[in-house]
Amino acid sequence: MGRPRRRPRRRGGVVIKIVVVMAIVIAAGAAAYVKWGPGRSGGSGDSATGELTVRYRTDGPTETTTAKPWLEVINKSKKTIPLSDVTLRYYFTPDDAANSAAFGVNCVQTSRGCGNVTHKMGTLSGGGATTHYVQIGFGAGAGELKPGGTSEGIGLQLYRLDHKKMNQATDPSFDAKITHYAPSKRITAYVRGALAWGDEPSGTADTDKNPASSPAAPAKGVIFDNFHYTGPDDPALTANGWQIRTEKGGPGIHDTWTADGVTFPAESSAKGGQVLQLRATTDGTKKGTKQSEIQSAKPDYFTGTIAARVYFSDKPTNGRNGDHLNESFFTISPADKSNKYSELDYEYMPNGGWGAPGPRIDTTSWLDGNGKPGSRTTRTQNQSLTGWHTLMVTAMNGTVTYSIDGNKFFSHKGKFFPRERMAAHFSTWFIDLPFKGRRTWDTRVNWLYYQSDRTLSLTEVNKAVDDFYAAGTNHVNTVPKS
Repeated sequence: MGRPRRRPRRRGGVVIKIVVVMAIVIAAGAAAYVKWGPGRSGGSGDSATGELTVRYRTDGPTETTTAKPWLEVINKSKKTIPLSDVTLRYYFTPDDAANSAAFGVNCVQTSRGCGNVTHKMGTLSGGGATTHYVQIGFGAGAGELKPGGTSEGIGLQLYRLDHKKMNQATDPSFDAKITHYAPSKRITAYVRGALAWGDEPSGTADTDKNPASSPAAPAKGVIFDNFHYTGPDDPALTANGWQIRTEKGGPGIHDTWTADGVTFPAESSAKGGQVLQLRATTDGTKKGTKQSEIQSAKPDYFTGTIAARVYFSDKPTNGRNGDHLNESFFTISPADKSNKYSELDYEYMPNGGWGAPGPRIDTTSWLDGNGKPGSRTTRTQNQSLTGWHTLMVTAMNGTVTYSIDGNKFFSHKGKFFPRERMAAHFSTWFIDLPFKGRRTWDTRVNWLYYQSDRTLSLTEVNKAVDDFYAAGTNHVNTVPKS
């Protein structure tokens, strides 16, 4: 509440570390694959319809923290096939003997739009070692394949949620030798649940092959993200419109923003089992301080409803308590020549700040970023919010309403209503450094959802979010380009 967020900023000015791993693929001399069921499936068997061909290539070494299969679907039939009728399965075998590792998957690139690609995990039981698979589906927005048509390349990433290395040598669908697209029957394809390509491993699947639950194309003006990324250098993070702040300036301890504290760990209490984590660390000196912020690269948010599920911390992850920490979720207009500055803030301060005690939550709408009297309207409430909460802001018909877990917190009208499109930000930072000693604070974000030009209830938001998770959709953005 005690400071504006206007600071030196530029479009695209945030430095993003994109690490491209170049390695020599080490081929395992006698890779052990699960037994493939003869006569059960496509290619050599009679049960496949022959409607499709799947081409595959791998991008990366056999042993890696992130498997990178690329797939292409080709329609070999004489009829048009909607991609929403198609599912693919990529098979892999967990390395750990206990078979307890949790896995994540995301889409990096496709001309069909990653928001139209869905992912579900499944397991084959029986026939020896347990085999897992990623089932890839397509929403209605992915379009169709005409006779002879191709989906073009679909770039995927498969990773353990604990981010430990995987050895792909025994993965049924992995082939270290295929680094350029080639047909591979180690990936199976189905049309309306019927096998259309590939050789299925033995075992019984625990999920349906039929794509009947493929989601409809999302409504216009929707943004959803569940932060299923491999790390701050994940190309999908950038492709989905996120930037990690490393530029200089404030608020907080100036010039201490870094990508080091932005991670995507497993979290059992989060929906989907994975979160965005923003870490702030310090030893009580500016030199020993690191703050974290992630922001959308484009100002896609304006009128409507925006919501996020956020975990606030009342205590540090380690070290002495007592910091004047700020855990923030806010939207803000870009720093350009516009005089229509807009900003809507949630700021949680477990130990207070700017001379006021904590724990407290501030909700503030800004008219401009100069911090002068009359530049904002705010509501403060002293209460602990440690744990998970759904934060919502609705800006419709000249009224802004802040609500927490469906309960109205603050509402106002008038000149503080947003006047231009804004970007979404999450951050964790120190207001000041009251004492010496090493300590670490963590804020977590489960998901973000936005619907333009509509007032939504918490029930409606949760329903929309649940539907995305159920469909296996990680990211969607149907906001028209400005």
